[in-house]
Amino acid sequence: MKVLVTGGAGFIGSHVIHELLKRGDTVVSIDNMNEYYDPTLKRARLARFKDKIEHYEIDIADTEAVGKIFENHSFDAVCHLAAQAGVRYSLQNPFVYGQTNYIGTLNIFEYAKRQKVNHVVFASTSSVYGLNEKMPFKEDDPVSTPISVYSASKLATELLAHSYHHLFGMNLSALRFFNVYGPWGRPDNATWLFTKAIVADEPIKVFNSGDMKRD
Repeated sequence: MKVLVTGGAGFIGSHVIHELLKRGDTVVSIDNMNEYYDPTLKRARLARFKDKIEHYEIDIADTEAVGKIFENHSFDAVCHLAAQAGVRYSLQNPFVYGQTNYIGTLNIFEYAKRQKVNHVVFASTSSVYGLNEKMPFKEDDPVSTPISVYSASKLATELLAHSYHHLFGMNLSALRFFNVYGPWGRPDNATWLFTKAIVADEPIKVFNSGDMKRD
Protein backbone atom coordinates (compact mmCIF):
# COMPACT_ATOMS: atom_id res chain seq x y z
CA MET A 1 0.00 0.00 0.00
CA LYS A 2 0.92 3.63 -0.43
CA VAL A 3 0.06 5.47 2.78
CA LEU A 4 0.05 9.16 3.65
CA VAL A 5 1.00 9.82 7.27
CA THR A 6 0.36 13.36 8.50
CA GLY A 7 2.30 14.36 11.60
CA GLY A 8 4.99 11.91 10.51
CA ALA A 9 7.67 13.57 12.64
CA GLY A 10 5.50 13.26 15.73
CA PHE A 11 5.73 10.65 18.46
CA ILE A 12 2.88 8.44 17.26
CA GLY A 13 3.35 9.28 13.59
CA SER A 14 6.99 8.18 13.55
CA HIS A 15 6.08 4.85 15.15
CA VAL A 16 3.37 4.36 12.51
CA ILE A 17 5.89 5.05 9.74
CA HIS A 18 8.26 2.51 11.28
CA GLU A 19 5.58 -0.19 11.29
CA LEU A 20 4.37 0.60 7.76
CA LEU A 21 7.90 0.39 6.37
CA LYS A 22 8.51 -2.84 8.27
CA ARG A 23 5.57 -4.49 6.51
CA GLY A 24 6.65 -3.20 3.11
CA ASP A 25 4.38 -0.21 2.51
CA THR A 26 5.39 2.99 0.71
CA VAL A 27 5.10 6.04 2.96
CA VAL A 28 4.66 9.74 2.27
CA SER A 29 4.93 11.99 5.33
CA ILE A 30 3.70 15.50 6.12
CA ASP A 31 4.79 17.56 9.12
CA ASN A 32 5.22 21.31 9.58
CA MET A 33 7.86 20.78 12.30
CA ASN A 34 6.32 23.50 14.50
CA GLU A 35 7.94 24.64 17.73
CA TYR A 36 5.29 23.47 20.20
CA TYR A 37 8.19 21.38 21.46
CA ASP A 38 11.79 21.15 20.22
CA PRO A 39 11.85 20.41 16.46
CA THR A 40 15.26 18.78 16.97
CA LEU A 41 13.49 15.76 18.43
CA LYS A 42 11.12 15.65 15.46
CA ARG A 43 13.98 15.77 12.98
CA ALA A 44 15.78 13.01 14.88
CA ARG A 45 12.69 10.80 14.60
CA LEU A 46 12.51 11.36 10.85
CA ALA A 47 16.24 10.81 10.39
CA ARG A 48 15.67 7.12 11.10
CA PHE A 49 13.80 6.86 7.81
CA LYS A 50 16.25 8.77 5.64
CA ASP A 51 15.86 7.82 1.95
CA LYS A 52 13.04 5.42 2.85
CA ILE A 53 10.13 7.88 2.77
CA GLU A 54 9.14 11.05 0.95
CA HIS A 55 8.61 13.88 3.42
CA TYR A 56 6.94 17.26 2.92
CA GLU A 57 7.47 20.05 5.44
CA ILE A 58 4.13 21.81 5.01
CA ASP A 59 1.20 22.91 7.17
CA ILE A 60 -1.94 20.81 6.68
CA ALA A 61 -3.96 24.03 7.00
CA ASP A 62 -2.40 25.14 3.68
CA THR A 63 -5.12 23.91 1.33
CA GLU A 64 -3.11 24.46 -1.85
CA ALA A 65 -0.02 22.64 -0.53
CA VAL A 66 -2.07 19.65 0.64
CA GLY A 67 -3.84 19.54 -2.71
CA LYS A 68 -0.54 19.38 -4.59
CA ILE A 69 0.60 16.38 -2.55
CA PHE A 70 -2.58 14.50 -3.42
CA GLU A 71 -2.09 15.48 -7.07
CA ASN A 72 1.43 14.06 -7.06
CA HIS A 73 0.56 10.78 -5.33
CA SER A 74 -2.15 8.15 -5.36
CA PHE A 75 -2.82 6.90 -1.83
CA ASP A 76 -4.46 3.67 -0.73
CA ALA A 77 -4.93 4.95 2.83
CA VAL A 78 -4.32 7.98 5.02
CA CYS A 79 -3.23 8.00 8.66
CA HIS A 80 -4.00 11.54 9.76
CA LEU A 81 -2.15 12.27 13.01
CA ALA A 82 -1.07 15.89 12.49
CA ALA A 83 -2.67 18.19 15.04
CA GLN A 84 -2.00 20.95 17.50
CA ALA A 85 -1.93 19.15 20.82
CA GLY A 86 -2.18 20.43 24.36
CA VAL A 87 -5.14 21.33 26.56
CA ARG A 88 -3.37 24.09 28.52
CA TYR A 89 -1.76 25.52 25.38
CA SER A 90 -5.22 25.94 23.82
CA LEU A 91 -6.01 28.53 26.49
CA GLN A 92 -3.14 30.68 25.25
CA ASN A 93 -3.32 30.10 21.48
CA PRO A 94 -6.88 29.11 20.54
CA PHE A 95 -6.73 30.15 16.88
CA VAL A 96 -4.13 27.56 15.91
CA TYR A 97 -6.55 24.80 16.96
CA GLY A 98 -9.16 26.02 14.51
CA GLN A 99 -6.60 26.26 11.73
CA THR A 100 -4.62 23.07 12.28
CA ASN A 101 -7.13 20.71 13.82
CA TYR A 102 -10.28 21.69 11.96
CA ILE A 103 -9.21 23.34 8.68
CA GLY A 104 -6.26 20.96 8.37
CA THR A 105 -8.50 17.94 8.87
CA LEU A 106 -11.05 19.33 6.42
CA ASN A 107 -8.27 19.57 3.81
CA ILE A 108 -7.23 15.96 4.38
CA PHE A 109 -10.79 14.62 4.27
CA GLU A 110 -11.71 16.62 1.17
CA TYR A 111 -8.71 15.59 -0.90
CA ALA A 112 -9.01 11.99 0.30
CA LYS A 113 -12.62 12.11 -0.93
CA ARG A 114 -11.62 13.49 -4.31
CA GLN A 115 -8.98 10.78 -4.71
CA LYS A 116 -11.38 8.07 -3.48
CA VAL A 117 -8.93 6.94 -0.79
CA ASN A 118 -10.12 3.63 0.65
CA HIS A 119 -9.69 4.44 4.35
CA VAL A 120 -8.74 7.40 6.54
CA VAL A 121 -7.71 6.76 10.14
CA PHE A 122 -7.38 9.92 12.20
CA ALA A 123 -6.41 11.00 15.71
CA SER A 124 -9.09 12.22 18.07
CA THR A 125 -8.67 12.41 21.84
CA SER A 126 -10.03 11.13 25.12
CA SER A 127 -10.66 14.78 25.95
CA VAL A 128 -13.89 14.66 23.91
CA TYR A 129 -15.52 12.91 26.91
CA GLY A 130 -15.37 16.28 28.68
CA LEU A 131 -17.65 16.52 31.71
CA ASN A 132 -18.88 12.91 31.44
CA GLU A 133 -18.94 11.43 34.93
CA LYS A 134 -19.85 7.80 34.20
CA MET A 135 -16.81 5.56 34.38
CA PRO A 136 -15.34 3.87 32.50
CA PHE A 137 -15.86 5.87 29.30
CA LYS A 138 -17.41 4.01 26.37
CA GLU A 139 -17.25 4.73 22.65
CA ASP A 140 -21.01 5.23 22.45
CA ASP A 141 -21.18 7.68 25.38
CA PRO A 142 -22.50 11.17 24.51
CA VAL A 143 -19.69 13.65 23.89
CA SER A 144 -21.47 16.99 23.95
CA THR A 145 -19.57 18.65 26.82
CA PRO A 146 -15.94 19.35 25.79
CA ILE A 147 -14.20 21.66 28.26
CA SER A 148 -11.27 23.03 26.26
CA VAL A 149 -10.69 24.56 22.85
CA TYR A 150 -8.46 21.58 22.09
CA SER A 151 -11.14 18.97 22.85
CA ALA A 152 -13.80 21.00 21.02
CA SER A 153 -11.58 21.15 17.93
CA LYS A 154 -11.05 17.39 18.01
CA LEU A 155 -14.74 16.70 18.53
CA ALA A 156 -15.41 18.90 15.50
CA THR A 157 -13.23 16.59 13.40
CA GLU A 158 -15.29 13.58 14.51
CA LEU A 159 -18.47 15.39 13.45
CA LEU A 160 -16.82 16.29 10.16
CA ALA A 161 -15.92 12.65 9.62
CA HIS A 162 -19.53 11.63 10.24
CA SER A 163 -20.64 14.13 7.59
CA TYR A 164 -18.14 12.82 5.01
CA HIS A 165 -19.16 9.24 5.73
CA HIS A 166 -22.85 10.08 5.44
CA LEU A 167 -22.52 12.16 2.28
CA PHE A 168 -19.85 10.26 0.39
CA GLY A 169 -19.68 6.78 1.97
CA MET A 170 -16.08 7.30 3.06
CA ASN A 171 -14.45 4.92 5.54
CA LEU A 172 -13.13 7.06 8.40
CA SER A 173 -11.99 5.80 11.81
CA ALA A 174 -11.37 8.08 14.80
CA LEU A 175 -8.96 6.94 17.51
CA ARG A 176 -9.62 8.61 20.86
CA PHE A 177 -6.11 8.48 22.29
CA PHE A 178 -5.57 8.72 26.03
CA ASN A 179 -2.06 9.53 27.31
CA VAL A 180 0.16 7.64 24.88
CA TYR A 181 3.74 7.09 26.04
CA GLY A 182 6.85 5.20 25.03
CA PRO A 183 10.21 5.56 23.25
CA TRP A 184 10.65 8.84 21.35
CA GLY A 185 7.77 10.28 23.40
CA ARG A 186 6.69 13.89 23.65
CA PRO A 187 8.66 15.93 26.22
CA ASP A 188 5.47 17.71 27.36
CA ASN A 189 3.88 14.40 28.37
CA ALA A 190 3.37 13.70 32.08
CA THR A 191 5.27 10.41 31.87
CA TRP A 192 8.31 12.22 30.51
CA LEU A 193 8.04 15.19 32.89
CA PHE A 194 7.55 13.08 36.01
CA THR A 195 10.38 10.68 35.15
CA LYS A 196 12.77 13.52 34.31
CA ALA A 197 12.03 15.19 37.66
CA ILE A 198 12.48 11.94 39.59
CA VAL A 199 15.82 11.19 37.93
CA ALA A 200 17.01 14.75 38.64
CA ASP A 201 15.70 14.57 42.22
CA GLU A 202 13.48 17.59 41.61
CA PRO A 203 9.87 18.31 42.66
CA ILE A 204 7.15 17.01 40.34
CA LYS A 205 4.97 19.80 39.00
CA VAL A 206 1.33 18.87 39.62
CA PHE A 207 -1.55 20.69 37.93
CA ASN A 208 -5.10 21.30 39.16
CA SER A 209 -3.93 21.05 42.80
CA GLY A 210 -3.54 17.31 42.34
CA ASP A 211 -7.32 16.86 42.06
CA MET A 212 -7.15 14.18 39.36
CA LYS A 213 -6.24 10.57 38.82
CA ARG A 214 -5.24 8.27 35.98
CA ASP A 215 -4.81 4.51 35.82
